[in-house]
Parts: sequence; C-alpha cells; structure tokens
Amino acid sequence: MDNIIEMLNITKEFPGIVANDNITLQLARGEIHALLGENGAGKSTLMSVLFGLYTPEKGVIKKDGKEVVIKDPNDANALGIGMVHQHFKLVQNFTVLQNIILGAEDTKNGILQLKDARKKVVELSEKYGLFVDPDALIEDITVGMQQRVEILKMLFRENEVLIFDEPTAVLTPQEIGELMKIMKNLSDEGKSILFITHKLDEIKQVANRCTVLRKGKYVGTVNVADTTKEQLSEMMVGHKINFKIDKTDAHPGEVILDVHHLSMDKKGTDKKAVNDVSFKVREGEIVCIAGIDGNGQSELVYGLTGLAPITEGKIILNGKDITKCSVRKRNLSGMAHIPEDRHKDGLILDYTLAQNLVLKSYFKPGFQKCGFINFKKVEDYAEKLAEQYDVRSGQGIKTITRSMSGGNQQKAIIAREIEDKPELLIAVQPTRGLDVGAIEYIHKQLIAQRDKGKAILLISLELDEVLNVSDRILVIHEGELVADIDPKNADINQLGLYMAGSKRDEVAYE
Repeated sequence: MDNIIEMLNITKEFPGIVANDNITLQLARGEIHALLGENGAGKSTLMSVLFGLYTPEKGVIKKDGKEVVIKDPNDANALGIGMVHQHFKLVQNFTVLQNIILGAEDTKNGILQLKDARKKVVELSEKYGLFVDPDALIEDITVGMQQRVEILKMLFRENEVLIFDEPTAVLTPQEIGELMKIMKNLSDEGKSILFITHKLDEIKQVANRCTVLRKGKYVGTVNVADTTKEQLSEMMVGHKINFKIDKTDAHPGEVILDVHHLSMDKKGTDKKAVNDVSFKVREGEIVCIAGIDGNGQSELVYGLTGLAPITEGKIILNGKDITKCSVRKRNLSGMAHIPEDRHKDGLILDYTLAQNLVLKSYFKPGFQKCGFINFKKVEDYAEKLAEQYDVRSGQGIKTITRSMSGGNQQKAIIAREIEDKPELLIAVQPTRGLDVGAIEYIHKQLIAQRDKGKAILLISLELDEVLNVSDRILVIHEGELVADIDPKNADINQLGLYMAGSKRDEVAYE
C-alpha cells in the first residue's frame, strides 16, 4: 500500500498525562481514514502533532516515505498538510475571502492582489460544491458555511493531506450529509483525508479504514466495510455499548415551566426569531424541542434562561413569574441550563475545573463566609463531582479547563448543573461532539433526573436522540411551534416534514 503519511511510535506528554503513548498511524494515498476514540483518547493531540501544533517527545513522521520534521503549521502547509479544527480558526470580522488567503497572501508592491485569489476561490468552491459568498463576513454566516471556509482554506493552499477534527460536531443533519459528499469528492480527486470523529454512522458512510485509540494508546486499525458498529464501539470504550435507551413510561406531575405567548426579535432585523410560542413542561417528563438549526431554538433558550430579553410574553417557573428575573435569580428559583455553546456560555476557560464546578454556588453559605471563599470546601466538592461524573483531566481539579477535551468539558457542565438540584433542567445539544460512551452516560443522567420528578426541556438536532430520549416532541419551524408529537407514534420522515415546514398541526396549549 502506498502510504502518503506515516506516524511511527509517536509519544506526546503533558503535565500529569501521556496523551499519545507510542502510537503508529499510516494514511494511504487517496483514502479516507477515520480516527476513532472516546473524548480525551488523544485523537486531536495526534493530529496536532502532524499539523505542527505540538512537538512529540518520541517518534518519527514520514511524508511520501521520507522522514520530515514539522515544527509549526507553516511547515505542515509547506508539506501539503492542512487541518480543519474542531473550534474554527477564523477572524469573525473578516470576509470569507480574507480568511481564506490569510497567511498565503499574494502581494505586488505591498498591495494585496485579490482578483486572482477571488477567481481561484470561486473556481474551487464550484469544483467541490462548497458554495460560499466570498464577500460575506464570517460573523454573518452559519456554522456549516464557516466550516466550508475552513475547507476552502486547505484547498486554496493546495494541501493534499486534509485533517478534519470532529467536522460534524456543530452541523445540522442536512449539513452533515453535504459534508460527507464533499469528503468523498475530495477523496475521488486524490486527496488523502484523516477524519477524527465519534460518530460510528459517519465512519460506516465514508471511511475506508479506521484506527482506534483508547486512553492515549493504539488499539488497532480495521477495514470499515468488514467491521460492525458494535465492534467499533467496543474497541473504542473497552466494553459493549447499549445503543438502545432503557427508559420506562413517563408519569408527568405538576407543571414546572409554563411559557405564555413568548416572542423575541431577531437580532438586527425587524423579524421575529420566536413568534407567539406557548407550551408547558411538567415534572417527570422530557419535552424535546426539535427543528432544523436556526429556526429560533437558540433564541428561545436565551429568552427562557435570561441570556437575552424577550419582546412579549410571560415565563412562569414553579408558579412564579420570572420573566424579568436575572440569570442568578432564575437559577436560584430552580432552573439549570446546559448551554449550546459550552465555551461561550458554559465555562470560563481560563479558570480551573474546580472553579468552574462552583460557578453557580461559590456565593452560597457552604462555600463562603463573610465574603471569603473556603477553598478546602470548594476542592472537596469539585473532587466529589469529578469522580461521580467521571470528568477526566491531566491535573485533576486544578486543570485549566481550556486544556481539557470537549467531552470532559461537557461532563463538567452537566455535573455542575445537575448537582445544583434544579426543578427544571434545560439541556441544549447536551451530547454534541461526544463519543458513544459519553452519550450513553448523559442520556442515563437525563432519564434519571426525569425519574426523580424533575422537568427536562431538551433541545436537540440529533433525530435519534429526539425520538429515543423524549416523552413529548414539540417541532419548531421559523420560530413557531408547528407540531406536538408522541415519540411512540412518530416516524423520522413525518418529523422531517414538520421540521422543513411542509406540514403543520395546531399545537394545543395545555
């Protein structure tokens, strides 16, 4: 087999953790090679070594059979290696075109030559079906479009080895389908792709081979066509995974959240992002709001949690009007929130894990006295939560949260929110970007909270999650609720029609 890249016996260490322990990975020319592993298994670290973001302590990298030294991303680009990072590296107030050429600008007498660059970008986007407006500002385009910009950045530099780090973690089901097509087109054109993911369906769909890592160690490389999803998941987590969610029927009780005629304006326009929405969530049930991304779910959650003002309507929590309450008051009234964007709204990335775990409780009597924080109590509490929710990190609770894997950051948020013992838990995309083991764990946590009589409002784009976890499904389209469905009688096609807006029912407010 003709290998374009060989990573031989790579070891990379950080304080308190061996992220990559003697790992060998070979990428054949023109193949799509998946890299599978739990959160924190060392996948992103290995790819960051290949892209020059980290220098390994041991090991050799070969390109086209010759040993190479990659000290930084410029070296990687010079060797034809490009990378789309899990959290995109784009300048928000630059245009698409400016972002694509950044660092590879063509100048004449100190003046940027944009005409040829624009022509090349338009040609590339047409050739690979990556239609993006070159003059749009990054801050004005969807996450899916931003990802296309990252792919165009690699193609513009004529990279032949393309690394995708969790490329579907932030995409809608439709965008995921489009990305899979794009990856196949790139592979057909002779590009070689390394594809980090947790999603077994995607591996089965596009990858030729798959290398599995577990806790920083190499487990094996398999041909995807000859391997079942169950075998892959067992290689990844070391034990069998139950893909079926075990849950009993719900027994809803009193109304916990009562939303009356809520409307919210769309930022920067006179349109409504949420239009006259009314619904109830009772204790002991999981109500899921399902819809295609960008149909008002995010704004609705911002309104409910106090992160953005509402234009009209009323929010009642436990019989108390909280419409004008601050975020802290809502929290103290029994609301908890697992946010959509864990970096922006869920964590302070430069705080330690311990500090993040007490963000909602450091001011309470158990943790402070006369305004002075009792750090021993904070640490004991954080240790207990990290152990209970299996939050893994290099230096324990003293780890700076920024350096933790995405899945462990998510587990930390879930630990903090659930341990706050809320009456209402609002969970937005709680399993986004997580591996099957972590997803199974989080689903169990949500169902356990429901069985304790808590009210759960779940917002999800994952149709499997919507159908398997929820007790009631409310479909949102263009800011309005268009259907109220019992998951027992739902089918995916019918759900898709409601989500696309080609079918609607009168939603009874009860």
